[in-house]
Amino acid sequence: MTEKIIFAGFGGQGVMLAGKLMCIAGMREGKYVSHIPSYGAEMRGGTANCQVIISDEDIASPVVFHPDIAVVLNTPSLIKFEDRVKPGGLLIYNSSLIDVKPKRTDIKVVDIAANDIADSQGSKRSANMAAIGKLLAEKPELAQLETVISALDEAISERNKKFNPINEKVLKAGFAA
Repeated sequence: MTEKIIFAGFGGQGVMLAGKLMCIAGMREGKYVSHIPSYGAEMRGGTANCQVIISDEDIASPVVFHPDIAVVLNTPSLIKFEDRVKPGGLLIYNSSLIDVKPKRTDIKVVDIAANDIADSQGSKRSANMAAIGKLLAEKPELAQLETVISALDEAISERNKKFNPINEKVLKAGFAA
């Protein structure tokens, strides 16, 4: 199994954290991983994406031109990355913020109301966790939900660890959505 993933959204939506969290979980399960962050002109509010590869084999190149999976949290990211997903791939999009429907018919398209789910669990800032939960439900071979939850303490900065209980709730709600 080798999955090439793009996480994309505005700076501040936690796309870098999503990639980092998935890589830590993958490593904990003995997989090979790579993570390349990419920021727009400004971090918070600008565009941000990261390229992640999770594999059972050595990774020859960490660069992801045509991902197997794209997880997009805003409309500009949908517009930018929808056409790059490999035929037969997976596109997960945040229907709380994206009001246009993806056009591709040769990929699996899954919507998740990530912001709404996060808000319903008591957090306005953890839509990324809902999206990760949905990703794990769609692609359980990437990592187990329990492994991702246990990786929160390593992935989250010290000052934000107090939010891990709510991150766990949002991850589980996204997984169940």
